[in-house]
Order: sequence, then C-alpha cells, then structure tokens
Amino acid sequence: MAEAEAMEKEIDTGGAKQTFKDLFAGAAGGVAQVSVQFGGFHYARRQFEARNTLKGKSADLSYTQLYLSGAFAGLANAYLSGPIEHVRIRLQTQPHGADRLYNGPIDCVRKLVRQGGGIGGVYRGQVVTLAREAMAYGTWFLTFEYLMRQHSQRTSTPRSSIPAPLIALYGGIAGEALWLSSYPFDVVKSKMQSDGFGSQMRYLNMREAFRQTWREEGVRGFWRGIGPTCVRALPVSAGTFIVVEMVMRAMR
Repeated sequence: MAEAEAMEKEIDTGGAKQTFKDLFAGAAGGVAQVSVQFGGFHYARRQFEARNTLKGKSADLSYTQLYLSGAFAGLANAYLSGPIEHVRIRLQTQPHGADRLYNGPIDCVRKLVRQGGGIGGVYRGQVVTLAREAMAYGTWFLTFEYLMRQHSQRTSTPRSSIPAPLIALYGGIAGEALWLSSYPFDVVKSKMQSDGFGSQMRYLNMREAFRQTWREEGVRGFWRGIGPTCVRALPVSAGTFIVVEMVMRAMR
C-alpha cells in the first residue's frame, strides 16, 4: 500500500514518463548486477577447480573456496552496485514537486559529479560498499551451495534432479543469510549516500558513519529496517536462484 502511494505521488509530481524512465533504469541496472554476480562467482569457481585439480585433489570447492568465490563476485559487483544504489537513494530521498533536485538518473549523475568534485561524488561510500558486497555475496553463494550440496549428499540425488521448490527454498534462505550477514554495512552505506555535500556533510568516511550511528542510536541503529528487508529478500533470492539453475540445466 505504501509503495503504491509513493508511486502515485511520484507520478503526480514528476510525471509518468519520468517515473517509468527511472523504473526502467533501475531494472536494467539490476539485470546487469545479477549478470556480474553469477559471472564473477563462476569465474572464481573455475579458477579454484583448476587449482584443486592441479594439486591432485577433487575439483569440488571447499566451503572456504565457495565463500571466497562469492566474495570475489561481490567485489566485482560493487563497482556497479555502488553508483547505481547511490543514484537510486538520491532519487528516492529528494523532495518532490518544485523542490525536486534531480530530473532522473542521468541528471543525478551529472550533479553528483559536479557536487562531489569528480567521479568520487558518484562513488561516495564505495569502501563500505566493497565491504558489504564481499560479505553479502560470499555468504549468499556459500549458503545456497551448502544447502544444495547437503541435500544431494543426504538424499543421494544429483544436483540436476533437485526439484524446483527446494531450489527456491534454499535460494530464499540464502537471501536471508545475505542480509543478516551484511545489513549493518548497508545501513552505513545508505547514510553516507544520502548525506549532504560540503558544509552539509555529516560523515567524512565509513569509520565516522559507524561511530556516529553507534553513539546516537546504539546497536539498534545498525538493524533498523531489517524486517521488511528480509521479507522482500526471500522471494527475490528464491526467484533468482531458481531461474539461474533452470537456465543452466537447459544449457547442458
């Protein structure tokens, strides 16, 4: 209901054409990020498999290697997710109507570059974004692969025969693990990316953002909003993994 009201307000104040442009840009960015995440994970996975084989071991990755492969994917993804999420946050938190600051994503990028003194304005909060992405996607891929592997071993079922509902379940659990492992970093990232510029800037760096959040809000400040995030994450992550698994099966 709240999302529908927000959409109505956005259309009334910014126009339907601009609203759907923003939505399309966000969707395109999401597709690009998923491609980088899975591409990065499988690239790192192949490197570990080759290394294991060269050492005369099983090609199967250890759980540590699975985590590191996911972390590599997260680090690669950070260079997309950092600016994409920064622009989205600016667009979502700006005033409406005559006080509107940005006329869409492109205008937002131009102004962030100008206000931030170059490309660094777009990549504000990138250090904490790198930390979040490495932790999040290391956990995400590790959790999913662990659950799939354990199911195969427990039931003597090849991965290719695990039914779709269970893939969705394991993918959903992985989505919950992703956010539970990285949410405090996301909170700090969002604070930095919605912060002002120049004399209006509150957080000079990631450490200062963590320090101020702890001082002003305590431990709860790092988990504010975790409930709705986890509710949203379960179906999104479940859908992502089941689509990828089904596509990979079809390609074999």
